[in-house]
Amino acid sequence: MKIPRILFAAGASGSGKTLITCGFLQVLVNRGIKAASFKCGPDYIDPMFHSRVIGTKSRNLDTFFTCPDVTRYLLMENAKDCDLAVMEGVMGYYDGVAGTTTKASAYDLADLTDTPVILIVNSRGMSVSLAAYIKGFLEYKKNSHIKGVIFNQMSPMLYPRMKKLAEEQLGIQVLGYVPKVEDCLIESRHLGLILPEEIPGLKERLYKLSQILSDTLDIDGILRLAGEASEIRTSDDLKKVDPAFGWSIPKEKKKLRIGLAKDEAFCFFYEDNFRILKQMGAKLVPFSPIHDRKLPEDIQGLLLYGGYPELYGRQLEENQEMRLQIREAIQDNMPVLAECGGFMYLHQQMEGMDGKLYQMAGVIDGKAYRTPRLTRFGYITLTQKQAVLGSKDLGQIPAHEFHYFDSENCGEAFHAAKPESTRGWECIWGSECMLAGFPHLYYYGNPRIPQAFLEKCLAFRQENSLKNKGDQ
Repeated sequence: MKIPRILFAAGASGSGKTLITCGFLQVLVNRGIKAASFKCGPDYIDPMFHSRVIGTKSRNLDTFFTCPDVTRYLLMENAKDCDLAVMEGVMGYYDGVAGTTTKASAYDLADLTDTPVILIVNSRGMSVSLAAYIKGFLEYKKNSHIKGVIFNQMSPMLYPRMKKLAEEQLGIQVLGYVPKVEDCLIESRHLGLILPEEIPGLKERLYKLSQILSDTLDIDGILRLAGEASEIRTSDDLKKVDPAFGWSIPKEKKKLRIGLAKDEAFCFFYEDNFRILKQMGAKLVPFSPIHDRKLPEDIQGLLLYGGYPELYGRQLEENQEMRLQIREAIQDNMPVLAECGGFMYLHQQMEGMDGKLYQMAGVIDGKAYRTPRLTRFGYITLTQKQAVLGSKDLGQIPAHEFHYFDSENCGEAFHAAKPESTRGWECIWGSECMLAGFPHLYYYGNPRIPQAFLEKCLAFRQENSLKNKGDQ
């Protein structure tokens, strides 16, 4: 498949990748160009900014979570109806797993998908040294995939001279600059970037930024570079990668209704997780643990993903009806997948960001509490120790943790191992109907997880149907 595409990368975090990517996406909207956007890595929040700009959901591409064939498949599937795919890198361009490899780096994604890269260079405090800086990135790998450069935080007076110097000395295209734009900045919070809904006048800011970028970037040059990308090729049949990709509930059965916690407290989602669940036969039914008093009717499973429940401890506690319904549903063996914030919600108590303890669903003994720093941050590989969701061998599961909270009762169903490291720990509550813990799971990394969950949901529906017939 021919997919015009570009990847914006940088030498380090904080170089302006998200700002420039969002501004560029707004430029495309202004021009009537339909784009698919992708975030390299496991980040939830940057795609929210992308989706607010382009009006459709953004996706993640993560080469730690998925093998090459699956990564290219997800790029193809999510970009096939669009004019252009825009990818945003992660951290420094070559920074990957364990801080010592390029695995799962922006470079790794560019290399796997053969995508042209534009290096965003934070130029503050540099002039001629920019050439040495760029030269290092160009030459560190034999095929760096870096085809262009954008200078960030550069004055209009300096730009023509730096463009001439870089192009003459390095033979690299310089595709524009971005001046200092203080009134367009996006601030940080304890878990990364703040949510789009919390930025006053976000659309206005991004539109203003897009007007600036239209003047200072070579937009046509960037589009030409994206159009030079090679064809994407992948396996025609993902079932050859893992038979679970071909699993779905029997066609004669109606879709499984799965309750999805979705509100301001629970808002961290991988859209492709929803995609594979729907392909396997699920109908997702959103509900709010803050605002709704009842679970959706006729559901066979629960999904409690991450977010910011610690900011809404009081509201979650006050909704006693919902907490009780969720506890009773799980005690009645309704299958549940819960991760990070959703896992915290299942505890007896949770400490809020205000330092107070709040009553939660009461499914898991003990409390979830705040820690002074990031806890167990980064990629992990999960190895199963106990039977979970009716399966004793789900295979290794690539996962990710990022949280400032911990639990008195993290569970012991899996062992988490840090890649390229001897560090590891026990985690996740597992039972016949529950998989709950701090790790975030990306289902395309191991499709046997959603398969096992939906098989239990199907069994739950069948058992309830028999029970209801017996009561009659």
